[in-house]
Amino acid sequence: MSYKHAIWDWNGTLLNDTWLCVEVLNGLLARRGRGPITVEDYRGNFGFPVIHFYEYLGFDTDVDSFDQVSREFIGDYEARWFEECGLHAGVSDILAAMSGQGMTHSVLSAAKQEALDLGVQHYGIRSHFTGLAGTDNIYAQGKVARGEYWIQQLPWKPEEVVMIGDTLHDFEVAQAIGVDCILLSHGHHTRDRLSATGAPVVESLKGILDLLDHLPPNRVARL
Repeated sequence: MSYKHAIWDWNGTLLNDTWLCVEVLNGLLARRGRGPITVEDYRGNFGFPVIHFYEYLGFDTDVDSFDQVSREFIGDYEARWFEECGLHAGVSDILAAMSGQGMTHSVLSAAKQEALDLGVQHYGIRSHFTGLAGTDNIYAQGKVARGEYWIQQLPWKPEEVVMIGDTLHDFEVAQAIGVDCILLSHGHHTRDRLSATGAPVVESLKGILDLLDHLPPNRVARL
C-alpha cells in the first residue's frame, strides 16, 4: 500500500451513530416545542463548529444556552450509545486487513478523550490502534489543533499517512495537518457534500480497502 498509517475518525466513520444523533436532537427540540429534523436534513446541514448547526435548528445559542444544549445532548447520547449503537459493518475485518498489508492505525476524534477511550474499548477494537486522540471538551471543538499535535507524535512522514473520515471537517483537518484524506458517505454528511472536496469518496469500509489496493505509488488526492 501507498500509506503506512491511517488516522481514523470515530463517530460516523467507525461508529454507526448518525441515527442516534438525530433522535437525541429531536428529543432536545421536542422539549423546546420545536418539530423534528429528518436524517436527510441532518446529513445535509450538520457541520462544525457545532454551534452553527444548533443555530440552524433554532436553538438559542448564547454562551449559556449552548453549554446547556451541549450538556443535554451528551447526557442523552451517552445514556443510549453503548446499548443501542454498533460499529459499521466490517470494521474489525478492514482494520485487520489493512494491518496485514503493513499499515498501523490511530483514532482522531472530536469526542471527549474519556468517551473515546471507553467507546473504542467497549466495542472491542482497541487492539487495532496505536493511540487514541480525543478532545478535552464536550463541544466538539479543537480537532484541528489536536490533529496538528497528533501528527507530530507519529513516526511517519505526512505523505505516508491518510486520514479517513465522514465529514467536511475531517477533510479540513487532513488539509491542516498535511495528509491525504478518504471520505466515507455512510456517516454524518451526504455524498454530495463530501464529493465537493475533491477527495475520494467511498460508500463503505470495504470501498476503502479496494481503493488502497489499487493505488499507484503516489498520493490519493491526485487520483
